[in-house]
Amino acid sequence: MSSIRNIAIIAHVDHGKTTLVDKMLRQAGVFRSNERVVERVMDSNPLERERGITIVSKNASLRWRDTKVNLVDTPGHADFGGEVERILRMVDGVLLLVDAAEGPMPQTRFVTRKALALGLQPVVVINKVDRWDARPAEVHDEVLELFMDLEASSDQLDAPFIYASAKEGVASTDLDNRGTDLTPLFEAIVDHVPPPACDPDGPFQMLVSTVDHSPYVGRLAIGRIERGSVSVGQSVSLLSLGEAGVVAASEGETARVTNLYGFEGLQRIEMERADAGDIAALAGLGEVEIGRTLADPGCLERLAGIAVEEPTISVDFMVNNSPFAGRDGRFVTSRQVRERLFRELERNVALRVEETEKPDVLTVSGRGELHLGILMETMRREGYEFQVSRPRVITKVAENGERLEPYEDLTVDVPEDMLGAVIEKIAVRRGEMVDMKNTGDGRVKMRSRIPARGLFGLRGEFLTDTRGEGVMHHRFLDYGPWAGPLAGRTRGVLVADRPGVSVGYAIFNLQERATMFVAPGVAVYEGMIVGESARPRDMEVNITKEKKLTNMRTTSADEMIRLEPPRQITLELALEYIEDDELIEITPAAIRLRKRSLSAVERRKVARAANRAAL
Repeated sequence: MSSIRNIAIIAHVDHGKTTLVDKMLRQAGVFRSNERVVERVMDSNPLERERGITIVSKNASLRWRDTKVNLVDTPGHADFGGEVERILRMVDGVLLLVDAAEGPMPQTRFVTRKALALGLQPVVVINKVDRWDARPAEVHDEVLELFMDLEASSDQLDAPFIYASAKEGVASTDLDNRGTDLTPLFEAIVDHVPPPACDPDGPFQMLVSTVDHSPYVGRLAIGRIERGSVSVGQSVSLLSLGEAGVVAASEGETARVTNLYGFEGLQRIEMERADAGDIAALAGLGEVEIGRTLADPGCLERLAGIAVEEPTISVDFMVNNSPFAGRDGRFVTSRQVRERLFRELERNVALRVEETEKPDVLTVSGRGELHLGILMETMRREGYEFQVSRPRVITKVAENGERLEPYEDLTVDVPEDMLGAVIEKIAVRRGEMVDMKNTGDGRVKMRSRIPARGLFGLRGEFLTDTRGEGVMHHRFLDYGPWAGPLAGRTRGVLVADRPGVSVGYAIFNLQERATMFVAPGVAVYEGMIVGESARPRDMEVNITKEKKLTNMRTTSADEMIRLEPPRQITLELALEYIEDDELIEITPAAIRLRKRSLSAVERRKVARAANRAAL
C-alpha cells in the first residue's frame, strides 16, 4: 500500500490538464515508443473532443519507478461539480494545474475548496510557462493567496510548486531551469502525496464513487478499497444509503463478486484480488448506486456518503408534440424519455428529476446551463426527441420568510476599450463589481457578483460587445436576496404563420428588418420561430411566400437575390435565447425554436388572459 499514490488532477477549463496527462502517460512508459496515440487521449467522449473540455471523470494509472500512481482526470467546469465531489473521495492528493498567464480562475477556486476541505494534499503545477505573457512568479503568489482564503492547513500551504510546459513535456522546480522532462513532477507526487490511509488487515469495506457499465458483465461499482481486501467469488454486502456507522443486517443485501478489475495505463485489466488503497471495479452486485457502501457480511459498517451541492437551475422536459414529431428520433414517447432521465440519475449525482402534475412533463434540475445542455445533447445523439422549456433558477425561502435566489461569481477578461459596454450590460442585470485588475497588456480582468438569472442571454451579447475577444467564466457563489425583475430579451421574433418550406424570395424580403434562423428549403410549421425581429414585438410572417410568375418582363424583374447566412442555433444559444412562452424542440437531426401555443389565435387568447391576471 505504501507504493500506491491516488491523485486527482484538477484545473480550470483550457489550462492544459488533458495535455499534461498525455505527456505523463507517455513519459511513464504507458505507450510503446512506436505506438500512435491521439492527442488528448483521456477525452474519449466525442462531446469532450468537440468542445475541448472534460465532462466525465476517468481513471488511468502509471508506474513511476516502484510506485503505482492512480490518476483521476476530473472536469474543470463547475457545472460538472458532481463528478468532482464524488471522485475526490477516492484520492489522497490533488494535482492543481494553473495557467501561468491567467492564474487561478473561478472553477479552480471551486474544486480547490472541495479538495482542501477534505484534507487532500495539493501539488501545484504552474503550466504554460513558455507563453509570451506568462507571469509565473505572480501566479505563485496568487495560488498561495487562494489557499489562505480557503483556510488551507499549514501542510497544504507548504505544497510543492512545479513550473511546467505540458505541450513540451518538461517541468522544473526552478523558474530559471526549464527542465528536460517531467521527472520533477513525478518526484513531487511520490514525495508529497501520502499513501492511502487504509487498514489492510480489517474486514472489507469500500465506498462506491462511480458506476460504469460493461456489455459483458453488467454494472460495475468503482471506488477505493478503504479496508481489507476483496477477491473474485467473495460475498459482499451492499448497504443502503444513510448515516455512517454500524447498520442492521436487514439494511444490506448480499451479492457475490463475479469479476474484479484494476486500472493499468488506460486499460481496465482483470484481477483476482485487490487490496486496501487500490482503486478497483467490482461486477456482479446488481443495482449498485453511487454513495453506497460495500462491506464484509460479517461487519456491516457504513461509510459517510458523498455530499453533493444542490442544483441551482431547472428546466421542463416534455414529449415532442410539434407537427414534425416522430420524423427523426427513435425514442419519442414520454415513457422512453422518462426512463432515460431516471437512468441518468444512476451516475449523474448532481442531477435531480421530479414528477409534475402533467404526466408528460418532468422537471430536471442541474448545476447550470452547460450541465443540462450536455445531457440534452447526449440524449439527442442517442436518438431521443423531446422539448425543453426556458431555464429558471431554483429559489429558497429564508427563515425570516425572505425569498432567496442563486448568485454567481462572474469573471470577465476583456480589452480595455470594450470594458464600458461590458460593465453596462452586467449592471443592467443587477451585477455588482467585486474586483477589477488591469493586467498591463491592454486587457482588464473584472469579477462581479450577479444573479444567476442575469446570466441568461448574457454570453451572446458579451461576445458581440467584445467582438469575440472577451473571455467569460462563472461559478455558483451563494444564495442572496431576490434581485427583483430583470430585463429580458429586447427584441421580438419572427413566427411562421403557416406550414410549408422556406423560400429564398421570402427570406430576402424579411432579412432587411430581421436576423434569420433558417435557410431556404427548410420545412417549417405554424408557430415555429424562424428569425429575430429588429423590433421589440413578435411578428407573424409568411416565410413560404413565392415570387409570382407573370408573362411580363422588365430589367429589374429578375434581379439576383443575395441572402445573408442564417444564425446557427446551437443548444446553448437556444437555452439562453428563448422566453417563457417558447420551447426548444430537440431531435437527432435539428434544433428548432417554437412558441408554446402554435396557433396565433391561441397566443392572443393566452396574452389577453395574462393581461387580465396582471390587472
